[in-house]
Amino acid sequence: MRFYLATVAADEITWAEEAGLLDGIVATPAVLAAELPHADPREVLAELAERTRLPVFASVGSLDPAAIVRGGKELRRINEHVIVAVPFVEDALPALRRLSAEGVRCAATLVHSVAQAILAAKAGASMVVVPVDALESVGERAELPVRAMHDVFARSAVECDVVVAGPPNAARFAELALAGADAAVVSPAALRSFLQHPLTDRGIDRFLGDVSRRAKPRRAK
Repeated sequence: MRFYLATVAADEITWAEEAGLLDGIVATPAVLAAELPHADPREVLAELAERTRLPVFASVGSLDPAAIVRGGKELRRINEHVIVAVPFVEDALPALRRLSAEGVRCAATLVHSVAQAILAAKAGASMVVVPVDALESVGERAELPVRAMHDVFARSAVECDVVVAGPPNAARFAELALAGADAAVVSPAALRSFLQHPLTDRGIDRFLGDVSRRAKPRRAK
């Protein structure tokens, strides 16, 4: 299971990388707007390229196929590890196909159904990104399409990862992982919350109590 961290904050990236929990960085417009609203996205991408060799998700601010292709190629020149996030809409499919044919890794975003996932993979996407919150806001449990996507790709030997975006808590993350998700897009706060359990504090208190009660070894004279 891979984790793509939705942040461009240097301290959060360093923490996750040192902990061995980081497989990529998400620097899409929503993340940049929340953390660095006045920054030049190209400068941010260049800084990330200097800081890490991990994949970086970035987006082109257009749905025009020609603009997506130009922008995707530009992003690739700035950072060779970029994954271009392309919304799964009809107008963007030619750009997705062309970028993929030219060796630019692409992630199809806004994939809500198995049919969409199959078509995105057919067009050349190496990943399909399933927005958990959007699906569940209309009453659909995200693990159902995720499991079906995983099964279809495995049965057809299609090399396309299923990425879940925004699992809200550890329990939902676990359910999505069991359903076959290959990776998850998470915020730093969410990733830290996955480390916790209601029994964690109780266990730490017991551990520290046991340590304090241990007899200290005698020093050799």
